[in-house]
Amino acid sequence: MLTPPSDSEKHVGRLIVEAGMVRAGPLLALPAVLRSLGVDPSELLAELGLTESFFEDPENTLSMAFAGRLLGLCVERTGCEHFGLLVGQNAGASSLGALGYLIRSSANVGDALAAFSRHLDVQDQGGTVWVDSEGSHSILGYTLFDAEVDSLDQIMACAIAIGTNILRSLFGPPWRPDDVLFAFSRPRRVGPYERFFGVQPRFDADRSGIVFQSILLGAPVPSADFLLHKLMEERVRELKRISEDDVVAQIRRLLRTMVTSPDCSMSAAAARIGVPRRTLNRKLAAAGTSFHEQREEARRELACQLLENTRTTATEIAEILGYADPASFTRAFQRWTGSAPGQWRASRGAASARVEGQDRPDGGTAC
Repeated sequence: MLTPPSDSEKHVGRLIVEAGMVRAGPLLALPAVLRSLGVDPSELLAELGLTESFFEDPENTLSMAFAGRLLGLCVERTGCEHFGLLVGQNAGASSLGALGYLIRSSANVGDALAAFSRHLDVQDQGGTVWVDSEGSHSILGYTLFDAEVDSLDQIMACAIAIGTNILRSLFGPPWRPDDVLFAFSRPRRVGPYERFFGVQPRFDADRSGIVFQSILLGAPVPSADFLLHKLMEERVRELKRISEDDVVAQIRRLLRTMVTSPDCSMSAAAARIGVPRRTLNRKLAAAGTSFHEQREEARRELACQLLENTRTTATEIAEILGYADPASFTRAFQRWTGSAPGQWRASRGAASARVEGQDRPDGGTAC
């Protein structure tokens, strides 16, 4: 039996989502998915100190760490290795409350995704949404702050499925992704992923996201509504004022998206959050930290995530993180963890040791 959640992990939040927490909205289908796979949700949830009624209110909150443990237990009891995907494919913009309405009432797709990435913190303080335009194609992605959370693959599959549903609502049928990336190893069954996304995803990637044509950023949103958008903007601003963020938390979130970019500098980060470089430096120092320390922490978390959940080599990770050579990365990793990358990966029983096989024939269940 897993350890029941603490009061803070179970607490119901009507306005504020605390650091490391997420609203329950995107997980509301979890009991129904359990039931469809032959597992009594009441019994399973009781082991964690929860009831089905918890998933009837999208404003309830739980920690991302607890969500990972919950999804892991669901996989264990159902035997369904794509359980997170099944939960995520039942959620979309409407599961995000005021933020979802803000997204769907935007004038065009670019504005909608900008609002999504800029204001996710009112819904989710356990990860960050980002949009990266690379010439003819763009990526809508999601990154967790805690790279060592349990069942990272389940959380990411759930998140990317929700992101895909949001894009489908913005683009309209018959849109489908050009590509889908996952920063975890290829599961034994890829058929459920191919059926939902309409393409064969690429696993062992350096990030998780949905690839689409950049020209679509200018496409009008079918559900655009100027008045509703203004109302939801005010609602989101109210939520953000209530949970006023400090600069360390802002930088911490931002670096999870910048750490693989060519310019991951203090100047670039200061420009992104709209403060002078000297002001940023002073505020970080007052909080007992520095930009260098926060960047190193972001690099450490991504390196650990890739080592544990993918087959990406240490040499490739060094390149992803912008190190001049693999030796520099190895020295940094030893400084962070006390172990070389290969030793750390082996000690974690990481993805390189997982068995990779072909799709098993589909059975008669929803899984």
